[in-house]
Amino acid sequence: MKRMLLILTAAVIALCMGTAAAEGPVYHVGICQLVQHVALDAATQGFQDALKDKLGDAVVFDLQNASGDTNTCSTIMNNFVSDNVDLIMANATPALQAAVAATGSIPILGTSVTNYASALDIEDKDGTTGMNVSGTSDLAPLDRQAEMLKELFPDAKKVGILWCSAEPNSKYQADHIREYLEALGYECTDYTFADSNDVASVTQNACDGSDVLYIPTDNTAASCTEAIRNVVEPAGIPAVVGEEGICRGCGVATLSISYYDLGYATGEMAYEILVERADISTMPVRFAPNVTKEYNAELSGLLGVTIPEDYTAIE
Repeated sequence: MKRMLLILTAAVIALCMGTAAAEGPVYHVGICQLVQHVALDAATQGFQDALKDKLGDAVVFDLQNASGDTNTCSTIMNNFVSDNVDLIMANATPALQAAVAATGSIPILGTSVTNYASALDIEDKDGTTGMNVSGTSDLAPLDRQAEMLKELFPDAKKVGILWCSAEPNSKYQADHIREYLEALGYECTDYTFADSNDVASVTQNACDGSDVLYIPTDNTAASCTEAIRNVVEPAGIPAVVGEEGICRGCGVATLSISYYDLGYATGEMAYEILVERADISTMPVRFAPNVTKEYNAELSGLLGVTIPEDYTAIE
C-alpha cells in the first residue's frame, strides 16, 4: 500500500511539473505612468490589453503611478530593477528618462513619448536608439496641425504656443510647429509654465497677447485642462491642441491619434521582445497608424467657432 501511494504521489508530481512546463514562463512587466490623465490612462490600458490578448495569464503587471513627480518615477524604476522585472514600460518622457537612468540591461519600452532622440539626448539612428530602449511616439503630424489652425482661423494674426518648460517633448513640438505656423503667416509667441502652479496665470498672459492658442501634447497641460478652460472660455480665445484628451477639456479642435491604439502597439512590441526575443536596440520607434480631425462641440459653440463637416465630435 505504501509503495502504491508513493507511485501515485510521484505520478501526480510529475503531471503537475509537466503541466507547468507546458504552460511556459510567466513574464513580469513593470509599468510606470507619469501621471493620471485620459491619454496616458488609455495608453496603459492598450499596452496591458495587447499583452493579455497574446499571453493571457502568463504576464503579470506591476502598475505604478508617479503622480506627476519625476523623483517618484526614479524610485519606481529602481524598485523595478531590484525586482528584476522582465521588461519596463515607461508611459511619458520623464518615466522613460528615469528608466534609462535606472538600467542599461532590462528592455525599456516607452509610449506617449514624442521624440526619443530629444528625450534621451541621443542621435536619431534611423528611428532606433542603439540601446535597451524603443517604443512608440505620440507625435501627430505637426504640419497638418498647423494647416488645421489655418483652416479654422484664417484671419487670426497672433498664435500663442502654450506649453510646459519642464517637458522636452513639448519644446520639440513648439519649436517645429512654430516654423510651420510662421510659414503660414502667423506671428508666434511662446508662453511657458514651469508646473501646474502657474498654468492659470501663464494662460491668461497667452490669451491677452493672442488671437488663438496652440497647446501641444503636454502632460502638465493635460492634467490642468480645467484650469486652462477657466481662462480661455471667459477670454473668448480658442485653442487648437495636440490630442483628444486636452481638446475634450479645453480645446476647440485637434488632429489626434488614439492613445489606446498607441499603447496596444507598444504591447505588441513587448511580445516581440519577451517571446520572440527581438533585439530592442534595433527596433525602430513606431508611430500611431491614423490621425483624426476632432472637435469639442460644446466649447467651439460657446466661442463661436465654425467647424467644417469633416471633423468628428468628441463624445
